Amino acid sequence: QVQLVESGGGSVQSGGSLRLSCQASGYTVNSGCMAWFRQVPGKERERIARIGRNPTPTYANDVEGRFTISRDNAKNTLYLQMDSLKPEDTAIYYCAAARRGSPHFSECGGYWGQGTQVTVIP
Repeated sequence: QVQLVESGGGSVQSGGSLRLSCQASGYTVNSGCMAWFRQVPGKERERIARIGRNPTPTYANDVEGRFTISRDNAKNTLYLQMDSLKPEDTAIYYCAAARRGSPHFSECGGYWGQGTQVTVIP
């Protein structure tokens, strides 16, 4: 079975940085799409970044220029580097993936991690 395990969340001051990691098993990180989502209580889930076989990533407008998605094939791990963090970035962050041919491929929401909390202190 596919397992995605996030780590690296925590509390950081405004303007600071965090790097989230997503360790994948039962899934090869360069075999389909992978993405990061975030969700604030009472608000809809938002896709932050996506990367597919073509390594050119796609970002949400409100994180463009501040967040960077990447993957390490040797470690089978997805990363999200978050810089210049703002209080509005506070959310639960989820790693997600989908295989090519899956109906979830475009969204990249076929498989999910359990999430990691990021809190940005003003």
